[in-house]
Amino acid sequence: MKQQLPAGRVAVVGNQTSIVGNAHLVDTLLSSGVNVAKIFCPEHGFRGTAAAGAHIDNSTDPKTGLPIISLYGKNKKPTPEQLKDVDCVVFDLQDVGCRFYTYISTLHYVMEACAEAGVPLVVLDRPNPNGHYVDGPVLDTAHYRSFVGMHPVPVVYGMTIGEYAQMINGEGWLKGGMKCRLTVVPMDGYKRDSVGYELPVPPSPNLRNAHAIALYPSLCLFEGTNVSVGRGTDSPFEIIGIPSKYSTWWCSNTNFTLAGNQIAGAFYFAPQGGEQHFGINLWGIVVPAKFDLSYLMLMYRLSKKGTFFLKNNFFEKLAGNGDLRRQIEQGMSEEEIRATWQPALNEFKKIREKYLIYSE
Repeated sequence: MKQQLPAGRVAVVGNQTSIVGNAHLVDTLLSSGVNVAKIFCPEHGFRGTAAAGAHIDNSTDPKTGLPIISLYGKNKKPTPEQLKDVDCVVFDLQDVGCRFYTYISTLHYVMEACAEAGVPLVVLDRPNPNGHYVDGPVLDTAHYRSFVGMHPVPVVYGMTIGEYAQMINGEGWLKGGMKCRLTVVPMDGYKRDSVGYELPVPPSPNLRNAHAIALYPSLCLFEGTNVSVGRGTDSPFEIIGIPSKYSTWWCSNTNFTLAGNQIAGAFYFAPQGGEQHFGINLWGIVVPAKFDLSYLMLMYRLSKKGTFFLKNNFFEKLAGNGDLRRQIEQGMSEEEIRATWQPALNEFKKIREKYLIYSE
């Protein structure tokens, strides 16, 4: 990898997933004689312990003494001042293949800053644990562009982060259609159809295992509702529940069928410091290779009228459009809803093909 870096000072965009063997990328580069000047870190911080949305301050890495600059909060994009003493940026973050997972938004802003400063960017590619399928509504960038969705892509886009970087560049999605001087370092032996791949390091505090990561694309839209996805429990993104004050179902031995899986029983749980929820666990569920609306539609039916969606537009930002909330409220079936996003999804798949590094 050292041979692919320009001589001079290097900045690393990394976190706890930036591992080479058993060592952190920063330590590996330093031991190889690379002049690492600073570290940029995304949401959740350099060591990946901060909660979603938590404020991340600039700091110093206690092991190396290098300055750490947060790219979350007000400073989502490296400034010219922060790049003026840098000759190359290395980007190494473990993505999970979902539009609203903010590491690809950080990638966009890093690419844009590098393009403006004339600094080359090297992206170290990593596996996508949800890379074996493409599904979901395509983001309406005219109305719902945000840090949880910046590009006209579906919820699950089926690309590695290196392939995604090539698409950002190739489709002219950077400001003013700028191009970043981009190099992608590909993986050896990666197979896109790998299912259940267990990441060596959790990509963020609430995605702790392969099962939660597989459920994440279909459960994250609950973040725009009053339904809990288990944050503050031992099983985030593997349980879902309605606050007791909103629940109309009180039979704890009720059976549910979700995505072809029979789930027996419901239970109470309370996130740390939170109110009690009545929910169902998804621990043993087989996760289908699709953006699955069945969880969302079941919990909507079980909620009291007018209590399901948050009274803001965060659900729309996650869904990528203003249609899905209305479609659910109007009682459309999952098949009818899926048909409405299929044309745009088919168009995206044609665009995606141009940037794939690894065979289907």
